[in-house]
Amino acid sequence: MKTLLSDSQQSLLQWVSQATGINTLGVKVRLRGNDLHILCEGSECPRRWRTLYDLLHALQQTDLDALTSYEQPSIYQVFVYGRKKGEYRPEWCHKVYLNQLDRHLEQVEKAMLEDAAKAPGGALILSNESLARRGDPNAIARYLSETLSAMGVAVQVKVKQSETGDDHQAASERLWILCQSSYSPDPSLLAEPIAHKLRQLKLSGYKDAVIVSQISGETKHEWRLRIDLTPPEVMLKEWARWGDVQAIARLLMAVLSEFAVTVQVSLQESTLHIFCLPNADATVPDKAFCLEKILQQLEAIAPQGILAATVYGQKTHDDTQPDWIDWLTLPAKEYPDLATPALELAAEGDEPAIIFLLERLLNPNLDRKLKTGGLRVLLLRKDDLFHIMCDAPICPSRKQVAPKVTQLIRQLKIPGIAGVRVYGRRSGNKEPFWHHGVDLAQRQRLVPEATPEFAATAEYVGELINQDNDEPILRPDLTTEEVQTFVSEVARDWVTTTTNTVRKWFLGSQLFTESDQSSNPIPDAQGVKVALVWGTLGLLLTLQTDWVLGYIVSRTIPSSSPVKNISSPQPKSPVSTRETPNPRTAFFTTNSPQSSQGFNSSGFTQAEDNVAATPSKNKANATAILLAARSSMPSFNVRQLDEQLALYRQRIAKNGKPADVLIIGSSRALRGVDPAALSKALARQGYPNVDVFNFGINGATSQVVDFVLRQVLQPSELPKLILWADGSRAFNSGRDDLTFKAIANSPGYEYVLKQAKTSENNNESSTNPEKSPPVAKKTPQKEINNYQVINNWLNQKLANFSASYQHREQIQSLFHKQLESLPLLKTSPKTSLPFDITTNNAEDDSTLTQAVDFDGFLPLSIRFHPARYYQKHSRVTGNYDNDYKNFQLGGEQDAAFQDVLQFTQSQNIPLVFINLPLTDEYLDQFRRQNEQEFQTYMLRLATNPNFIYRDLSQFFPQNNDNFSDPSHLNRFGAYEVSQKLANDPMIPWPVK
Repeated sequence: MKTLLSDSQQSLLQWVSQATGINTLGVKVRLRGNDLHILCEGSECPRRWRTLYDLLHALQQTDLDALTSYEQPSIYQVFVYGRKKGEYRPEWCHKVYLNQLDRHLEQVEKAMLEDAAKAPGGALILSNESLARRGDPNAIARYLSETLSAMGVAVQVKVKQSETGDDHQAASERLWILCQSSYSPDPSLLAEPIAHKLRQLKLSGYKDAVIVSQISGETKHEWRLRIDLTPPEVMLKEWARWGDVQAIARLLMAVLSEFAVTVQVSLQESTLHIFCLPNADATVPDKAFCLEKILQQLEAIAPQGILAATVYGQKTHDDTQPDWIDWLTLPAKEYPDLATPALELAAEGDEPAIIFLLERLLNPNLDRKLKTGGLRVLLLRKDDLFHIMCDAPICPSRKQVAPKVTQLIRQLKIPGIAGVRVYGRRSGNKEPFWHHGVDLAQRQRLVPEATPEFAATAEYVGELINQDNDEPILRPDLTTEEVQTFVSEVARDWVTTTTNTVRKWFLGSQLFTESDQSSNPIPDAQGVKVALVWGTLGLLLTLQTDWVLGYIVSRTIPSSSPVKNISSPQPKSPVSTRETPNPRTAFFTTNSPQSSQGFNSSGFTQAEDNVAATPSKNKANATAILLAARSSMPSFNVRQLDEQLALYRQRIAKNGKPADVLIIGSSRALRGVDPAALSKALARQGYPNVDVFNFGINGATSQVVDFVLRQVLQPSELPKLILWADGSRAFNSGRDDLTFKAIANSPGYEYVLKQAKTSENNNESSTNPEKSPPVAKKTPQKEINNYQVINNWLNQKLANFSASYQHREQIQSLFHKQLESLPLLKTSPKTSLPFDITTNNAEDDSTLTQAVDFDGFLPLSIRFHPARYYQKHSRVTGNYDNDYKNFQLGGEQDAAFQDVLQFTQSQNIPLVFINLPLTDEYLDQFRRQNEQEFQTYMLRLATNPNFIYRDLSQFFPQNNDNFSDPSHLNRFGAYEVSQKLANDPMIPWPVK
């Protein structure tokens, strides 16, 4: 199979062929990140040094960037391979640094002259790391590309001035590292490796580095990451200044290790004990020399709270008596400000001391702190609250950080502090990913309090505190105890009044008495009489009501016996039902040609706009209802599942084959992917006549999708490709899966399980048992208790002599009509409105759930306008959303998803999961955190060979015109998503 090469690759092929004299059929090139890979092959393996000699001369005279496209990043390294045709592995490989071509050429010329058995000499090739230590941006880019190019990430490095905001302090330089790739790498995978490599260079003059990830061809970046480039020595001195023992030991070791002396340090009260030992079997360290070096270092540090130091000299660790001992007086003895330990300063409210204690607590591993920069703490005090921001290259976990921070602040007992608010974020972000609040004392102030903003660097923190006059409406740090206190005080009188009223009503019925009543109780005989009287009255009232209802039904509804004798003609096929509808049901059809000319589905005039969308098609709700009613399949207790299944099977009967592409998922899939738009877009991409059907079901979770694909649909009804369009809510095992519970207690579910067991028994005796679809691992049984058994028995007995039981459906319909005829419940006509009404959030969702077309798609013309929407609907935050309740990606939903993966792989059906778009209004802090967890979960599963994950959650988060509500698309957004999917090269669309 031929591979289509880009123009840049064809230009490189011709250039390599001309430079080396090898035919273009024997040359292959590949661009990966900042690396160019060149493979030279022939009937005999090309000679290494001659090929490199010709290629290096050509590289000296050619600018490779001119041969590539404008979007392609700069090339830093060239890898040249040589092999014989037909072989798998190359015989030789050579790496060429483009910034050292002269050295490479000298090495190659030397090798060509010397004997092949001798090692090639010539000039010394410097590593990229040694060049990067000098601070050159191009060398740093080449140094990082050695690691990132293997992942398909290209690197560019620039230097910009970072203003500090202080006139007396010079501006520092900041490294900006742009990472370009064809995908968006997870920042948690790149954060610590890049931070370690950058900090390993020990660059001087750079305070920090900002890493920006961007997809090739896009204008906006995907994410940012800040790396602290503060040298390890500076970090150690900062901690040692606060009296940290490990930091002091590291600094003393760095001074004395050059003289074969090792140091051990411990702290007892306010005295530092320092033991000097030889590295090997040497003599005891020199006393005068050790005291001089140690005193010089400790005086420069001036550790907080350490008054003196005792220095010991001994030969081995096992010596009980040191060979010499001496005492040193430290600066804290002379200066009272240095005598107070950091813990006491923090208890008095000293913010730098609190920051040190928090950073030391949250960075227990000093080596990791020095390698990656560790976790950084920013502290702000506002009124009686401490706001503490914790950021790191990888966002710290709330469960690991928040309890430690709150416990330390609680133990300090700082005067005037009544609460603490803890935040967590990834370095480089401004907004936190999570927050945690604890009140240390009772706080009666219920006025909303502003949450301060934290900058990416500490210089700007003081300028970003919200003013008192611009506090938000909501208070995110309000604790549960404060809310309960406020509600109890406001509702106390109302509860008392309501209780007294209900109490008087119960006592007036003479069925209840007061528990502390002092009068004599009613005798047993009198109590039995009262019970008999009330029971007799209730029975007579029931019989009288039954007789009256039976009399009314017999007079108002004609006898049904003649109807039973009339046999309704059976349609030959669902197709004939659509062509010649029954006259009794013709009223419910909506395929009138006049209905779509000037009005939409709600009856309002259509809004004229230029938004692209598929033209509205005829609705299939009436047809779906009739097909589901006439189907031999029992109901699944979910009306939409019954109707979608009936529509799909009618489509199979009409076309003679299943759909090529099946869209499945919850209501987000039902409204979010337009089959007609997708089919037309695929035809323009060279995939003509692709049949697409939308099998979306409201409330469908992973369990529901698993049940439909593996149990409901027969093998002959399975498509060639499955598009699962949904989001994280469908995989939350902590929520109540009401849709699947309704299905599991339905007669259709029992029927499917019975059919599956029958098929399994038949397959066991067949010769190919592997091809049978697997049965679900755990099938919840329908719950039948004693109450249901007794209720069914009473219904059967009472139905024999009841006058109204046989006509209960007619009675219900009659009561419904009478209620609709009441003046209070009549709806006013909408045809005489004196003003225009648009379709933006004007229609009720309950009236639209059945208005699907014959492709199973629900096209909504509603447009989401937050100001109008939240006048009719309450704003529900993520922590109160039942779909995100007890968010958990493991459990029953994950097990169902694994079953789907195994099933589609066994059937050789590609499975593509589409994470549909959401609005910024919907993605609050709580939901955004769960979405990020879902992203990691999906990317981990995307390694399966038959599974593809495509993330469109941030496709157009601020374009509300493409949404019908905060989390569902309308038909305009579905059109855009369908166009995006049709142009996606990663999706294996079926070919006719």
